[in-house]
Amino acid sequence: MGGEDEANSWIRGDETAKQMLSRVLRDRAFLLLPPLNRVPLRAGNVVEITGASPSAKTQILIQAAISCILPKTWNGIHYGGLGKLVLFLDLDCRFDVLRLSEMLKHRLLQANRLGNGAWWQLEASNVKNSRASQDKSNNVYDEELYVSCMKRFMYVRCYDSLQLLSTLKTLHCRIRQQEACGSQVGVLMIDSIGAFHWTDRLSSSLALEKNNRKSLSLTNVVETIVQEVKKILQVHSLVVIATKATIYEEKFPTNETNRKFSSNEDLSGNASSKAQQTPFREFMPSSWQAFVTHKIIIRKSAYHQSLQTGQQSLSAYSLEWLQPQLSSIDRFIVDDSGIVIVT
Repeated sequence: MGGEDEANSWIRGDETAKQMLSRVLRDRAFLLLPPLNRVPLRAGNVVEITGASPSAKTQILIQAAISCILPKTWNGIHYGGLGKLVLFLDLDCRFDVLRLSEMLKHRLLQANRLGNGAWWQLEASNVKNSRASQDKSNNVYDEELYVSCMKRFMYVRCYDSLQLLSTLKTLHCRIRQQEACGSQVGVLMIDSIGAFHWTDRLSSSLALEKNNRKSLSLTNVVETIVQEVKKILQVHSLVVIATKATIYEEKFPTNETNRKFSSNEDLSGNASSKAQQTPFREFMPSSWQAFVTHKIIIRKSAYHQSLQTGQQSLSAYSLEWLQPQLSSIDRFIVDDSGIVIVT
């Protein structure tokens, strides 16, 4: 009877103002730092970042993770973070935790120096001057804050699809344990979702000969992964961000010189029809493609293959939103401090 009463109460919609505000504020949209700042993301969104290897996809995940695990304010200093838990599933098994640590420390130092955490607004021409002023500043950060941020980063390494499925099935319990300690989950990151494509494809061919191995087929494995992630999204308010390497040559190459790096580009006519064409050959099963709500593609920039900052030669990349289709294209470089947007 208890279950029926709860169901009837939910159907009637009885809820206090405090409960309503708590639910709405918890699920409100939030913006990540550049270059993922063009579209506000809400709980339940699934963002796919596609690009050749290497194309700074993991760097974008690290920067987004730091934005999530940092608090909004700490001891009167504004850091602009979300103060939430990040679940990072490493399928490539190449994640560098030292890189995460260095970028986090840099954010802490920059926030202390600038006082407003707006270090990411620096342009490429100011990177050298920023480094010089940083060297002169006091390189001291809050150790307690650093430790608390790292505790909100939960890292899991998976070596095959079966380990990934096992992790997803037990992820709910891990999240509950973290929430019991006061940490609310914010983002689930998967790097990279197509890492086991060829292994699962081989298992799919073996399944044609042995009926008892049908459960290991590529399509069934991906469908099960999608179902498990959906179960997590039904219980927990979070955003999913997954990277995917292009393993086939681009089928519809884009000439970047014909695109404008502004929001004034006309998307009518031929432009809108071209938007329906994916600029790479899709290899993930349809169950995953239908699951994704936002798509991003990253390429080496055709304008500047490298930028000189000090004594370093840094590659430039372009980031384009395919879903939803946006007219603007962001260009960025990756230096010791992280991602820097360039004009």
